This record gives sequence, C-alpha cells and structure tokens, in this order.
Amino acid sequence: MNKRDTDVLVLGGGAIGLACALYLLRAGRGVRVLERAGVGEATSHGNCGTLTPSHAAPLASPGVLWRGLKWMLRPDAPLYIRPRADPALAAWLLRFAARSNNRKDWWRSARAKGALLQRSRVLIEELVQAEGLDCGFSASGLRYVYREERGFEKDRAGLADLRELGIESRLLDGAALAAAEPALRAGMAGAIEFPGDAQLRPERYTAELARRVRELGGEIVEGLGATALEVERGAVVGARTDQGVERAREVLVALGPWTAKFLAPYGIALPIQPGKGYSQTYTKPSVLPNMPLVLREHSVCVTAWDDGFRLGSTMEFSGYDDSLNATRLAALERGASDYLREPVGPQLRERWYGWRPMTYDDLPVLGAAPKLQRLWLAAGHGMMGMGMSAVTGEMLAQLITGREAALDPAPYAAARFG
Repeated sequence: MNKRDTDVLVLGGGAIGLACALYLLRAGRGVRVLERAGVGEATSHGNCGTLTPSHAAPLASPGVLWRGLKWMLRPDAPLYIRPRADPALAAWLLRFAARSNNRKDWWRSARAKGALLQRSRVLIEELVQAEGLDCGFSASGLRYVYREERGFEKDRAGLADLRELGIESRLLDGAALAAAEPALRAGMAGAIEFPGDAQLRPERYTAELARRVRELGGEIVEGLGATALEVERGAVVGARTDQGVERAREVLVALGPWTAKFLAPYGIALPIQPGKGYSQTYTKPSVLPNMPLVLREHSVCVTAWDDGFRLGSTMEFSGYDDSLNATRLAALERGASDYLREPVGPQLRERWYGWRPMTYDDLPVLGAAPKLQRLWLAAGHGMMGMGMSAVTGEMLAQLITGREAALDPAPYAAARFG
C-alpha cells in the first residue's frame, strides 16, 4: 500500500524530530512524523530536563578516557565501558582518545557546542512563550556541587574558557552554599552556579511539541517506524514501513542512537555510538533542591519539580543492551546520599534508561546527508538532545527551505567525518 505524498517526512518523534517538525511548519512546509513507539518515549522521556549552556565543554577532554579505562572494572562508575569485542566502538574510542589531548580540537568543539546550547536556550524559552507550551519551564539556573576542595578547585580553573564562550558563573563557598541550598548535607566544599541554565519537564515538553505540531496541521503517526529508505536515481523519495511506502518530497532522519544503523546500508557512515544513561523518578521528599544540581564527584544530576524529583546521569557504553542495570541505578541513589539530606522520595515512580547518540567530537550531525539527495540529518546530540532541540529545529528548517542559517552549519555537517 502506498501512502499519499508528503512534503517533508520526519523519521523519529523524539524532542529533535518534533522540534524540526514544528519549525518546518512555522516555515510553511507540510510535515508528517513517523514514530515507531509513542512520541518522546525513547531517549527523550526520562532525562533530567536541564538546559545547560554550562555543558559546552566537550566530553573528550584530557584524562577522561584514562578514567574510563580504569573504571572498566567498576560497573557502578560514572563512565563505564563494558569490555567486549566491538570494532566500531574501538574505532570510535581511538578517535575520541586522539581528541582528548588536543587543545585545538577541544576548543573547536567547545565553540561549536556552546553556540548551539546558548542559542537553543533562548529559542526554547521563546517557544514556550510563543506556542504556549505547558512543560514546567523554569529559568532556574544550575549548580555544580562539590564535596571536596580538590574537584572544586580543578573546575574553577576551567571557568575562564566558559567565560570566553559567553557563559557566566558565580562561586559559592561552603557557607554560602549551605545558606542557599538547605537540601544539601553539611560540609560541602562549595558550588559553581550557572545562572543562564534552565530546566523543563522532558516528557511534557515532547507532548507539548506534538500538540502544537498537530494543531499547526502536521501529522504524527505513532506505532509506525521506517524500516528503510525509498531511493530512486540517487535521491530519497520516501521511506518504507511495515504498512507500505511513505512517499515524500524530502526526508529528515532524526532517529537518535539508531540513525547510524539505519543509514549504514546506503553507504552513509556516521560515528554515532549509543551511550546508555539512567534515571530514577520519585515522589517529592520533604526538602527539595531549589534548582537543578550536578553532584560533581559522582556525576549525578538532580532535578526537582513541585510533585517530585529525578536522579539521573551515568554513561555506559554497552551497545544496544536493553536491560535496566540495577548496579548503575543503585549508584545514583548512593551518589545522591553523599550530598542530599533526603536523597530519595517516599515512593519510587519510575526506573528508566535511554541511549544517547554520542559522536566522538561531541557535536551533532545537522544538515544534508552525503551520497543521497533530498535526505537530511538531525542526530548525534549526545547528552544534549533536549537542550539542543530548538536550535536543531531552527537550523534544519532554514537549510531545508533554502534560507540563511542563524548559525554557521559547517561545524555540524556530516562531511567533517570524511
């Protein structure tokens, strides 16, 4: 069965695909979104919902891979690489390692990543207001909290780089932090506060994006995923599904960590590895943090809402393993207990995992695909998919409609991988 022709067919109904759909509709294009499950139910659902220009520094930094290799024998470590024979992961790690000690590469990625995060932070707030998105958005700021002076001192040394990128911060010593954040245990060394950061409820954000896409005339088909591209004479003309062919003028692939596998049969090689993250959501304890926290030594993120809060983070390279790792979930609670007076709420609501689409340069792949015409890519956002969603939608809509992009798209092009 052949479906009717679509203007732009978007594959993937997470935060990235939905944001692209919304901006395309605002630019006057027709949109049909295919989502194999429900909108926002995969990588978008259970993250901490922080919008963090403060996270502009790329993951590939001096010493990070060495720590990861040392942690391979610790399944509860913040960064865990499961030992296994995986040539694609080995090649990815070699490229990651090469960048980790190259200041020029680090700075290039930091500038490009920071530009996306800062513009998207502004755009998301504008979207919330202009489109009436009821998603718990708050311009809350965010604090990195330190138990030990050593880590506090080390991260303070990196603030000059962030300032050069236009990201402001302020320091709180132990006493100032204790006065500002009653949810923390006594004895913290201090905190770095980033007033430009923000938060939202990720599951409500994607639901609200979907609502607006439909209200503006876009179609969203849930429970139907693409199985392959439909290609004619070097151009993509649609996608195949279990229900037939969906023909389209142009196709945008926003399949998150599955993007590389989906495109590999067409000779499009993208170095995207699935990095698994976890979260646990609770009913609210009696004392909630008054802004999102990153418990720095354990790399645990804490996000609080009126009706509960969430512990999240960790990075696990274990392929597409779809199990909930109890050891890593327990590490979230154990890490939080070193900082918070009440590290868990009275009732556990949800245990969750999701795969983050990680590139070795920590930048997404945005723009036209190589090899095939009329194919567009929006993937590889790593841990920043929620925070980069709006700028991704803006950029793809500008490129697809032939308008000048607000940001230079070159640093994010697939061509950078050769």
